[in-house]
Amino acid sequence: MKSLPSKAGYDLLVEMYDLETVPNWHHSSVSTTGTHRVAATEDGVEETFTSSYWPGAQWGDHLEFALKYDGTNLGILAALFEKIGAEEIRAQIAQKRTGKYARRIWFLYEFLTGTTLDLPDLTMGNYVDLLDPKEYYTASHAPQIRRQRINNNLLGGADFCPIVRRTETLTVFEAAKLPQRCRQVVADYSPEQLKRALSYLYTKETKSSFEIEHILPSATRTERFISLLQSAEREDFCTKPQLIALQNQIVDPRFRESDYRAVQSYVGETVSWKQERVHYACPKPEDLPALMDGLIAAHRRMTAGAVSAVIHAATIAYGFVFLHPFQDGNGRIHRLLIHNLLVRCGFTPQGVMFPVSAAMLNDALAYDASLEAFSRPVMKLVEYTLDAQGQMTVHNNTVRWYRYPDLTPQAEALFIFIEKTIESELVAELSFLAHYDVAKRAIQDIVDMPDRQIDLLIRLCIQNQGRLSQAKRDSHFQFLTADEVDKIERSIQAVYGGVDAN
Repeated sequence: MKSLPSKAGYDLLVEMYDLETVPNWHHSSVSTTGTHRVAATEDGVEETFTSSYWPGAQWGDHLEFALKYDGTNLGILAALFEKIGAEEIRAQIAQKRTGKYARRIWFLYEFLTGTTLDLPDLTMGNYVDLLDPKEYYTASHAPQIRRQRINNNLLGGADFCPIVRRTETLTVFEAAKLPQRCRQVVADYSPEQLKRALSYLYTKETKSSFEIEHILPSATRTERFISLLQSAEREDFCTKPQLIALQNQIVDPRFRESDYRAVQSYVGETVSWKQERVHYACPKPEDLPALMDGLIAAHRRMTAGAVSAVIHAATIAYGFVFLHPFQDGNGRIHRLLIHNLLVRCGFTPQGVMFPVSAAMLNDALAYDASLEAFSRPVMKLVEYTLDAQGQMTVHNNTVRWYRYPDLTPQAEALFIFIEKTIESELVAELSFLAHYDVAKRAIQDIVDMPDRQIDLLIRLCIQNQGRLSQAKRDSHFQFLTADEVDKIERSIQAVYGGVDAN
């Protein structure tokens, strides 16, 4: 072999067949010189193999190489199988039909295309996992597919099937045992303190979820959202009737929908007169019914398959917001689904809710990045036009890019938000309440005044670095003597350190 193309695996197949796909996270090449090298890049990992790894010149050689070294990318495989005829695939598989990679290709072709190849069922041999559980998050109790003798441990079905890789980041977070950490945090506080904290956290989560979208909810909409959060422990939100009901309760009544949207939608912003900047084009409305059925089926599959709670929540909640089934309310439902799935999967202790949206709001750049990790590569592929009224028309077939997402970056992001929520939002609120009770008792020992006035006094002092301003004293606390104010200020400073406790 005198020379070698630099690309191998998926990258070569994409080039060979001119496939329009979201790039794979792993990029392989083979070099005649140098040593085996692996380098992390902004787009993933680039791995250069020595010449002994060159698989051959045919597409089948590189497809097997891709499954072996580049991983399982359902989107690229679906695009490839559209270009390669059934007879060509059948002939490739027939050469070594009992081999584990041939069997996987065989299963995936029929799974992704819905076409049954003219090959007899296997009758001998061990069953092999479709995905390696050491490399991917998979569903347990995987159905055994007798035809190829494959354990189908995917997280979803052909209509919607997310992939999540077992990265070092996710492994570290799982080892941190965040559910146990959350239980340790709440164990240090009384039921009364937890009840008071929960009341505040429901309100904080509601306001944060709306504020992410720059919405100031009315008192009525706030109460409705709090009610939904409170029902997250009891009800499964991930059914079509429930999702529509959620949408109806959290949006302005004029924008309630009775079904999934029937128009093309997008996320964008107006940058000047008649100029719109499009950040994300949503799936076509005609593709939504199957995609949403697939999302709900994946939820059921992961529930039955005991998939890790955070992986389950990330794939369904982010999957939902990327499908964008309604014209309004998608982001808030996406965050409601996170709560719903975490508590129903046993991650969140019963009776406890922590404000993940507050962590997202406090690190808006990271939250935006978790959304853009999916939207940015998709937008490079979508061909669309906007008319004078800002209505979008999508001209190419886009469904595959929404159907088979790699949601590894979103799972990593959700773990980070959850950790910040536990260690910052939950700990801070419970600690504040515990200190608040101490300060309140200290004030009562100085002056026996009504609870509402004590609450106001503590809040005003905290806002002013532990001191009561003269203006607030004159307007609200004229009945206090100078000595009483001095003692109260020193009591609050002793509890909160004389700094802003918020």
